[in-house]
Amino acid sequence: MKAAQITGFGAPDVLRVNDVDPPAPGAGEVLVSIEASSVNGLDTIVRAGGLRIMTGRRFPIGVGLDFAGVVAATGAGVHQYQVGDRVWGTVQPLKRHTVGGAAEYVVVPADRIGPAPAGVSSVEAASLVVAGTTALIALRDTLHLTSGERLLVRGAAGGVGTAAVQLAHAMGGHVTALSRGRHAEALRELGADEVFDYGATTADQIGPFDVILDTAGSQLNGYRRRLTREGRMATIALSASSMAATAASSVHGGRRIRTLSANPDTALLGALAGHVTSGGLRPVIDSVYPLADIASAHQAFERGGVVGKQVVAVSGK
Repeated sequence: MKAAQITGFGAPDVLRVNDVDPPAPGAGEVLVSIEASSVNGLDTIVRAGGLRIMTGRRFPIGVGLDFAGVVAATGAGVHQYQVGDRVWGTVQPLKRHTVGGAAEYVVVPADRIGPAPAGVSSVEAASLVVAGTTALIALRDTLHLTSGERLLVRGAAGGVGTAAVQLAHAMGGHVTALSRGRHAEALRELGADEVFDYGATTADQIGPFDVILDTAGSQLNGYRRRLTREGRMATIALSASSMAATAASSVHGGRRIRTLSANPDTALLGALAGHVTSGGLRPVIDSVYPLADIASAHQAFERGGVVGKQVVAVSGK
């Protein structure tokens, strides 16, 4: 079978699509025939060598955190899925893999997948797995957004940002989006009440906000000062500056900045599917690439400046 793999740490050109032996599910596991996988920040960090303590230095390393496809086989003890079921899910994010979601097949524990929402293609479903669950965890579990609260989404045009704008709108929040000015119309269509151009707007010009969700990882202290007295802020960024600001916020006063990342299980994927089927969340895709051109998908992700996700179509479905 074909699988995209990291052959050495570096730029996207270290990615190769190799022939590997197909995996077989063990007890409690499911073999998924993958139809699509999206590009996420963790994928590019692993590829660049930013998580060597987790991945080690033995190559090749699998790539692709999330996926959507069809159950091809089940291991002993797995009764909740049948061959042919449409599913979406993730590989373990904090574990080294030789085969990830960007491959023709992957084996994962049964609690890493869930039934894919009806009415969306595998390419569309894959675009929502990590981005959607990250946004849902942030708004529902970390920030506890409630109806009527004012929310700022920084980096609103990205995968997590576009999902957060939609989910926050569905939750009744007043959504302010910070992005490139040319993305304003698209973000308003997704549910943003206000959109500001980050290149022409400073933190002290907007707000105050009850809740801030940051995906940019810069100027966190400046935006933290735009929180109300009981305001909450979270970041998904893994930059050195964001980590320093997060640590400092836990020491100096209230309005602490929290960090989070997606590690979805079946229950969370089910909750996300409910938002999709209810119409509260829809896929936002910038571009789709064949598996053979996954390096270009990574390049597009790192280049940024677009609305939505980059998706890798494995089977063309």
